[in-house]
Amino acid sequence: MRYFITGTAGFIGFHVAKRLTEAGHTVCGVDGMTSYYDVALKRRRHAMLLQSPHFSAHELMLEDMEGLARVYAQFAPDVVIHLAAQAGVRYSLENPRAYVDSNLVGTFNILELARAHAPGHLLLASTSSVYGGNTKMPFEERDPTDHPLTLYAATKKATEVMAHSYAHLWNLPTTAFRFFTVYGPWGRPDMALFKFTKGIIENQPIEIYNNGDMQRDFTYIDDLAKAIVLLCDAVPQRGVADASGAAATNDDLGLSPVAPFRVVNIGNGEPVNLLAFVEAIETVLGKKAIRRYLPMQPGDVPRTFADSRLLERLTGFRPATPVAQGVEKFVRWYRDYHNV
Repeated sequence: MRYFITGTAGFIGFHVAKRLTEAGHTVCGVDGMTSYYDVALKRRRHAMLLQSPHFSAHELMLEDMEGLARVYAQFAPDVVIHLAAQAGVRYSLENPRAYVDSNLVGTFNILELARAHAPGHLLLASTSSVYGGNTKMPFEERDPTDHPLTLYAATKKATEVMAHSYAHLWNLPTTAFRFFTVYGPWGRPDMALFKFTKGIIENQPIEIYNNGDMQRDFTYIDDLAKAIVLLCDAVPQRGVADASGAAATNDDLGLSPVAPFRVVNIGNGEPVNLLAFVEAIETVLGKKAIRRYLPMQPGDVPRTFADSRLLERLTGFRPATPVAQGVEKFVRWYRDYHNV
């Protein structure tokens, strides 16, 4: 199979592309190498992927429609996985235009390419942040997502509804997946695990928001990448049986009533207290953190909790890596990568 993936120098895109090339699939990766965080880390990821003869890379911004169209047409993908985006909840308060340019304009360009040269399946990344101010737990895919708390969440909600309209108008099989606090080796430096590990090792204070009264549904990167790859084969079509072979209704399978489109949560389904997460890092490092407790930050939510039953029904799989195990693997990678 031929996979066109955006964001392959990014955290999640790197792991998805690696899994696919190791399985013998051909992957064409696109990444803009923006300076939101250390570009050297992004180049290391691409360099590792380029060791495989099944991978090719192109440095392109999502807003560069002409460049994207040229690469896309030449590659002629069977599947498109759109992972590139301007990430980060708090950064959207500082640089909102980056989110409009990348997440809205960039996703529109990907949708236009898929409309003109339709792949067998289009998959694109969303986020648990779209659940916004919801208090009902766990979050289910059919819950309302009309109250985003940040522009980041709003742009991701917009990409979902844009993709739905294209799926309806052009009969384009589309899956949007909502991530829940992904962590693991090769992660982004702006993520909590990276910052906490760095701070503890360097004897610097770590910032703990809402005085530690927060819970996150931490999802290990290998579980997430596996789920995405499995979902590639779960092409949205009405009346198709689930992973158990049983007949199911459109609603059971998360399908839109008017389009070959669905949204799928990818999360562990087991919220972990933020202070327990910090303690897991301290245990692996054998060192206590210098804790700096702060109030809740604008745009943050106190708790996330994924209902992953639809993912399991579609693929027979659900994430289950314990936080202690995932943190240990990350710390091992961090020490090796930074030689500390």
